[in-house]
Amino acid sequence: MTVDNQNLESGAMRFEVIKAALKGGAAARLGRLAFARRLPIDTPNYMGVTSRGALPHLTPDNVSKHLETTGAYMALEDFIERPQQYAKRTPPIYETPTTTKHNTRLHSFTALPQSVTTVLSARRLPAVASPMGNTNASVSVFTSTGFQVLTTKEYLSAVKTLTPDIAIPPADLTHSPITPNSKRALRMAERTDEWVVDWFSELSDSNNPRISTFAPVLPVSYSIQWEYISRLAEDYLPTSQLSGLAIYDADLLPDLAEHCAALVPLPRLSLADPPTPHHILRQITLGIDLFALPFINTISDAGLALSFTFPPPTTTNTSSVSESSSSCTGGPSPLAIDLSLPAHATSLLPLTPNCTCYACTSHHRAYIHHLLSAREMLGWTLLQIHNHAIMSAFFAGVRSMLAQGVAQEGNFDEAVRRFTLAYEPEFPEGVGQRPRARGYQYKSVGGGEGRRNKPAWSKLDGKAQDEEDGRIEA
Repeated sequence: MTVDNQNLESGAMRFEVIKAALKGGAAARLGRLAFARRLPIDTPNYMGVTSRGALPHLTPDNVSKHLETTGAYMALEDFIERPQQYAKRTPPIYETPTTTKHNTRLHSFTALPQSVTTVLSARRLPAVASPMGNTNASVSVFTSTGFQVLTTKEYLSAVKTLTPDIAIPPADLTHSPITPNSKRALRMAERTDEWVVDWFSELSDSNNPRISTFAPVLPVSYSIQWEYISRLAEDYLPTSQLSGLAIYDADLLPDLAEHCAALVPLPRLSLADPPTPHHILRQITLGIDLFALPFINTISDAGLALSFTFPPPTTTNTSSVSESSSSCTGGPSPLAIDLSLPAHATSLLPLTPNCTCYACTSHHRAYIHHLLSAREMLGWTLLQIHNHAIMSAFFAGVRSMLAQGVAQEGNFDEAVRRFTLAYEPEFPEGVGQRPRARGYQYKSVGGGEGRRNKPAWSKLDGKAQDEEDGRIEA
């Protein structure tokens, strides 16, 4: 059901903390986030990460029928490719008409269900590091036709045109695993501060309450960006221009709670890209409300079916779980099952025990194994449906545990401890072949990269035909 609240008819966002820990500040909490004409989001929760506006391997009707995802993270760089010969062509997404069924251009162009909350940022998650870097008035984005410059004014104009439910202002990020030095970090904070000031100044003139701004909190120490964060609390929170925070490093939440308590009631969206459910639980204990989770797409592409629950079962390594692992019994259970392994070729078990998703109730492991071996796209579609169902159940379990004991007996903390002991710390690597990658999916790191896609066929002497012809297949 969609939100039917008179106070939300104007499009304004509402976030309510239902239950918080007694220690307050940086701690787990229950909440609800609501927008007009969208499904309310009970937090903690997650949203799907899209590729070119779509959840990978899933059509919009599959999203409506089989997924409980209430939000979708999108990147503007997915939509604005401009080949040099058509440099002045307007990207089609800006000219998409709205309809009664899809009331924003973003929903209309992507055909996402009207109930799904949209989040728009300039870069993908995780973003590809640019060799050009950012400037004082622009960010470098990676489109399907290569790296291009996107000015902050162009990005803001796009936000006004597309009208996402949540917009994330541009941030001066390096998108590199290397920690920036203090001088570069200070420049990141100063530049982001300047961009956010311009953002609120121009967005206020448009008078569009439908767009909720989640200001970025940079992955640098609080002492470096304290002036920028203080401005958010003092200048934009009292005027209701600031709706939430986009956190790139959850470890900053204790500093925020201690030094800038005015921002504590705001919803917090994690863009820190947690690689496993263990990292998700840790961020929840610090007070994160929403997550964008790229690893779901990566796990499905690898032919893996998620196989964890929260709270964990009291006895692990049951016969059904042990069969899903290629290792011997004893020790922690795997976080996912590799359905590419030959052991599943004749298994009539569901992907995971007790799962009620469409993939598990309608098909079995042997069928998914066959689809992956034949490289049929349906295999990855069914895995996506299953993996999203597992994540939805995981967060439902988190909310249930928080409701039982977040402020009383530490039930949630004990469940987190048991989960850490019950499951392996990392996902299995996956031995199956991935779907064929397109050019915009390559994570370019410069020269000398090998080809990700294997040749479709080769000559008897072992040389690929496309190598002989000089063709490169992307």
